[in-house]
Parts: sequence; structure tokens; C-alpha cells
Amino acid sequence: MINNKKVVATIEGRMTSTRLPGKIMMPLCGKPVMQHMIERHRRSTFTDEVVVATTTNAADDPVVRLCESLNCPYFRGSEDDVLGRIVGTGTKHNADILVQGMADSPLVDWRIVDQLIQMLDEGGYDVTSNEFDDDKYPDGFDMRVYRFPALQFIEKKDSAPEYREHAGYEIRSGEEYTRGLLHATGDMLWPELRLTLDTAEDYQLISAVYEALWPQNQDFSADDVVQFLKSHPELVAINANIIQKQPPQ
Repeated sequence: MINNKKVVATIEGRMTSTRLPGKIMMPLCGKPVMQHMIERHRRSTFTDEVVVATTTNAADDPVVRLCESLNCPYFRGSEDDVLGRIVGTGTKHNADILVQGMADSPLVDWRIVDQLIQMLDEGGYDVTSNEFDDDKYPDGFDMRVYRFPALQFIEKKDSAPEYREHAGYEIRSGEEYTRGLLHATGDMLWPELRLTLDTAEDYQLISAVYEALWPQNQDFSADDVVQFLKSHPELVAINANIIQKQPPQ
């Protein structure tokens, strides 16, 4: 909690990913991707509750069982209506501030999350993010934090399927909303580095990172990842040619 505001982190995840089905339950150092995501978000200083936002599909029953084994709350909603799903999650858990986590980012760093939460609270923004600018963090460290009433307003207003799928995009791009941007500096200014989990090549790279860093320090940071990959360009090359799916323009 920060200044008496409840912070809820949602992790969007489903087993029916089109490019890499079942990715959220694939193993990294003996644990499913989703479990690592839950554990990494739980380290946040300001986050009060971590909730998995999955779907009502039977294919996602294993995700629910994992959540139950970890005492992690979950919310089941529409597969395609991601905006409705995360707003439903935040509403059920009485969020004042909502962190939008995605299960394709198993390297997420709670330190970045906390900077964005603090920036949102102190600046009075509708959203804070470390993406959507030229000086971006590597893809996979990107994160979004919303003032939850603003996200609820958008959920009632937006009906276009592309905006329901890319939850909160209008807040991050529309001129009527206030945005705080966390700019990458130094070695973290590496927007070409792809650390998101969407293909078999991505999984190969992220697995190599986990195998190198996690056994020594389960709370490894984004900086640890970057420093490791700076000295291993052969790993960076594994998924360098993958083209990321883009939100609507």
C-alpha cells in the first residue's frame, strides 16, 4: 500500500497463446513461468496483492490449480476481452492502483514496478510506464501502472475489439490522459533487446538467463540481466529477428 491506496498487480495469462501455446506453464529452473511471475511481483514493496487474470477456458484450469497451490488469488474472465478481464480483477480486489503485469515478461523487476507506482502516486498521473518513448527499456522489462478509476472509465467507454484486446492502450496514447514516463538510461537503454516470451526462440534466451542467474540469486534484477547479456552476444542473437505484435495505431 502507498498513501492508503491499495495496489493490485494483475498478471494476464492464458494457455492458448497463438505463437507459443502453453508458455505460461513452461519450466524455468524447475518452476512454471507463471510461478516465477507471481513470486517476482510479490517482492514489490508497494504491491498489496498479486492476482492472476486468466480465462474461463477449460485449458486454463492448470493455471488455476497452480494459483491455488501458491495461495495466489485468481480471476477468470473473457479470453479476448483483456481489458474487461483486468478491470474485473481490479474491481473484485478493490484496487486503487493497478499494475498490469503480463505472463510474457518472466524477467519483470519489482524495482521498476515500485518506481512506477511511486511516480504515479506522487505525480497524480492516470498511467505511468517505461515504454512508449524513444528511450525505452528492453522489451520484457516494460510495465504499466494505472490509476484504477481511469482504467474503469476506459473499460466502460471502449467497445472496439482491438482496444479491448490491448488493455489500457487509449490511456497510454490519448491526449486527454496524463502520463508519467520512466526513461531508460545507461546500459538499460537497449530497446532492441528482446526479453519477452512469445516464441520458442524467446524461451531459449530466457531459459539461458534463468539458468545463469537464478541459482545464485532468485531476486536477480533487470540490471543483472543486462550485464549478463552484454557479455553474451551469442544469446542476444537467438531471437533478434523476431517481430513483436504491435497494438493498434
